[in-house]
Formats: sequence, structure tokens, C-alpha cells
Amino acid sequence: MARVPTQRKQSGEDMQGLLNNLHDWELSFKDKHKNIKSNLREDETGTQGVGKSRIPAAPYINYNPITHHLSEESSIDANSEKELGNELFKQKKFNEAIDCYSRSIALSPTAVAYANRAMAYLKIKRFQEAENDCTEALNLDDRYIKAYSRRSTARKQVGKLKESIEDVEFALRLEPQNQEIKKQHTEVKALYEKEILKRVSGATGVFAQGAQNSGNTIKSGPVIQPVSSSSQKVAEVPRIPTKKTHKTSKQELKESVQDLAARAAALAKAEAAKSIAAPNSAYQFEVSWRGLAGDRTLQTQLLKVTSPATLPRIFKNALSAPMLMDIVRCVATFFIEDMNLAIRYLENLTKVPRFDMIIMCLSSSDKSELFKIWEEVFCKGAAEHTATLGALCFKYGLKQ
Repeated sequence: MARVPTQRKQSGEDMQGLLNNLHDWELSFKDKHKNIKSNLREDETGTQGVGKSRIPAAPYINYNPITHHLSEESSIDANSEKELGNELFKQKKFNEAIDCYSRSIALSPTAVAYANRAMAYLKIKRFQEAENDCTEALNLDDRYIKAYSRRSTARKQVGKLKESIEDVEFALRLEPQNQEIKKQHTEVKALYEKEILKRVSGATGVFAQGAQNSGNTIKSGPVIQPVSSSSQKVAEVPRIPTKKTHKTSKQELKESVQDLAARAAALAKAEAAKSIAAPNSAYQFEVSWRGLAGDRTLQTQLLKVTSPATLPRIFKNALSAPMLMDIVRCVATFFIEDMNLAIRYLENLTKVPRFDMIIMCLSSSDKSELFKIWEEVFCKGAAEHTATLGALCFKYGLKQ
């Protein structure tokens, strides 16, 4: 009879012992649960009672340690914490709800958990924390409308009215028929316009006060006539304001305000150029792009700090036909200077999800403009890129 090696026999005994221990643990777990369940009963209010005392009901998870994986247990626990947080939120126990959402995020961070915790923060007027949580939610899902809406609310409360409008406008583009978003947009826009009017009125008031003081001096003060080389008496003639003088003062005031506005705009653009950073989402890109509207140089700078390879990840399913056309126009401005970089942008745009659908849905005017750009810019002076541009021309729907 063949003899079994001692080491293999020992390994088999160890494995059998481990399985027996696991089996005993499972039976013990089930018995313990059975005893707890038999001693507890649910009443109509959703609590469990033992005799006269009441214990808040806790969610039960039927977890089999033999057949379930640890990641599945974590997922179930994270969802349970989120659901418990929702129940506590309904009971207006906002701090307790925040604790539940925090545990859920620690186990498995989701956009919903962050957005729900942000809503709880709004209820207890912790607006900065609410804004931060909404930003985290949008980093996980940049098309989550509730996160945009709640961040808009948080930003409004801390005085970031321009950013608040940008959030709610983006949400409105994602869901144009949402009545709550429409109402929120109207309210925030009214506040922003009121704030702008207040600032402009304040600036105008300063100039008006200066002009008024200057006018009073001229009106009431004497005019000193120049003295010639020979000694003459100084004659004081009271100056009478005429309509022409009044018009001149108003014109000077208007020019002063315009000059101030021009300088402020120039300063704002200079500051914007310094703060241009690579965007991480379609929302960030579009907000920055619209903020630089009218200045192609700054828009080109924004595009160039955005790596071409990141375009599919940034836009995901959020690239629109107008934004595509804007980027192509921008690429055309530096195509001759840096063809390799320009072609990389054109290539990576075709890798954005649903690119083919966007091209199919271009308006006739957009298609005509795209064809014109291709013929007059991209196809001129690019002999070494003929094959690449030919393939791209087909992808952009310019060749059948």
C-alpha cells in the first residue's frame, strides 16, 4: 500500500479543520440571529420592542461569510448608511443624517451620497461644506443635475452669484423643461443683476459727486482774468453756466465712466489670463470658455493648457455641436503655426463619445463653415499631413 507523504496529509488535515471552523462559525452566526429575531418584534411605528422598552429599528443584512465577498459587504453597508441617512433627513435630524452619509462615503464614495450630504449641510447653513460636497459629486458625475442645483444654492448664500448662475444655467441646459431649475435660475439671475446695478450705481455716484462738486466751484467762484505785463487790476466776473457747459459736464462724466469700465475689463482679462488652468470636466471647460468669450487669444490659451489626449475624458457625453465648432475655429487660428498640435486636437475630438452623432446633427450652416475651414486652412500648406487630414475629413463628415 502506497504511503501518503506526511506533509500532504498534514495540509489536508489543516484545510479540513479550517472548513469545519468556518462551518461552525456560520451555524453560530445563524443561531445568534435567530435568537435575536425571536426576542424582537416590530410595532406599527417602525420600532422594535423588548417588553416595555423600545429600541430603534436597525437594518438587517443577511450576510453569509462563506459565499459573499468583502467588497459586496462594503457596498451593502454603504447603501444602508445612505438609506438610513435619507430616513433621518426626512425626520429633520440633519446632523445624524450627515454622519450616516459620511460613513457611506467612507465605505464607497458616490455622487448621490455627496449630493445628499450637501443638502443636509444646506439645511444647517454650512454652505461652504455644501459647495465642497457638490463639487466632489460633480467630479464623480459631471451631469448630475441635483449637484449643480445645490451648489448653485450654496454659492448664492456665500455671495458667489456669478458662479451660482453658471451652475444653474448648466443644469438648465441639461434639463430645459425642469420647472424648479427654471425658477431657481430666475431668482439667482435677478439677485446677480441687482448686485451689478448696485455696483454700477455706486461707481456712477462717485463720478457724479465729483462732477457736482466741480460744477459748484465753477458756478459760484470768480473767474480770474490773466494779468498782462503792465499792471492791471484783477477783475472778478461771475461765471454763468450755460446749457453748453452742462452738456459738456455730462459728456465728460459719461466718458469717465466708460474709461473706468474699459480699464476694469482690461484688468479682468489680464487676471483671467493668469488664472487659466487645465479643466477637469466639460462643465469647467465650458464655464471657462464662456468666461473668455470675445477674446480668441485667451480661449486659445485655455485650449492649449488642456492636453489633446484628455478631451475624450473631459467631455464624455457632454460635447455639444456649438462647443465642437468653437474648438475647431480656435484650432484653425494656430493651425499654420503648430500643425502637429492642431491635428492632435482634431484627432482626439473624434474619440469623444457620440462624436459621430454630433457630426450628423450639425446644421447646414455649421457644415458649410466646417467645410470652408477645412478647405481654406487645414488643407493648405500641410502636404506632410495629407493622409491624416484625409482620414479626419471623412470622420468630420466632409467626404462620403
